[in-house]
Amino acid sequence: MISSTTDFLATGRRVIARETEALGILGDSLGDSFGRAVELILAAQGRVIVSGMGKSGHIARKIAATFASTGTPAHFVHPAEASHGDLGMVTSGDVALVLSNSGETSELADIIAHTRRFSIPLIGIASREGSTLLRQSDVAILLPQVPEACETGIVPTTSTTMTLALGDALAIALMEHRRFTPEHFRMFHPGGKLGAKLLKVADLMHDEVPLIGWDRPMGEALIEISRKGFGVVGVTDDAGLLAGIITDGDLRRHMEGLLALTAGQVMTKNPRAIAPEALAEKAVAEMNDRKITSLFVVDPADPGKPLGIVHIHDCLRAGVV
Repeated sequence: MISSTTDFLATGRRVIARETEALGILGDSLGDSFGRAVELILAAQGRVIVSGMGKSGHIARKIAATFASTGTPAHFVHPAEASHGDLGMVTSGDVALVLSNSGETSELADIIAHTRRFSIPLIGIASREGSTLLRQSDVAILLPQVPEACETGIVPTTSTTMTLALGDALAIALMEHRRFTPEHFRMFHPGGKLGAKLLKVADLMHDEVPLIGWDRPMGEALIEISRKGFGVVGVTDDAGLLAGIITDGDLRRHMEGLLALTAGQVMTKNPRAIAPEALAEKAVAEMNDRKITSLFVVDPADPGKPLGIVHIHDCLRAGVV
């Protein structure tokens, strides 16, 4: 049992080492064709149509998804379906990115011919120099000759890893050229952990802010705390700017004769606040650091002007942690 486990570990390390080495060789091999591929995609008026068969098809789907989520409109077209009507999805203004380890995959013949017939720019990625795909391509990217990770050399492993990394490299080069920002990224990822990570305070804050003037009696402050349900109330000065906050701790500290006091006498001055454009993650970090459950949201252009309030529970429900 120990011997088998040791053998499994050795195999895993060998596979990862081979693929790591292959990626290094791929990086060193990139040349003018990579830059021309990026320029061709940037010049396209339509979408990037990504296609491949078998394992290359799975990689093509991922590359298309990465392009689409980083500001480059893209769509995967299955080459077999393309031969049965989906070629109509590949139109003038598009650019095709076709993947094939051998460069001779028969199912790709129709989509290659379609791009040539209608003068649709074609970027080909393959491992075999002089293959049909690379000869027909406007921009040909040749993958370096490296062994597959399996000892038999027949299972697509190292080759698919290189192709996937090359697709990521194209996507990031395009993204950086377009100055694609986290705000743009959030537009394409409104759900899941990525969407939560990029939520802004403005997306979660409540506009109905619990507020009371500094000279108002504490009886009114207690009513406002209960009515808004955040467990706190903001205290404003004569100009309507946030001057303080009354929390449960403030109430306990002034329990004796509380109702005879004003909000200004009970409040904690200079409360922590946050801007609406700040990431919700920052608000959570601030609340955790201060051991508080709410933050007032203020206008950065008019310091102290309350715009809203964000509660820790809103952040947690949205998946911001």
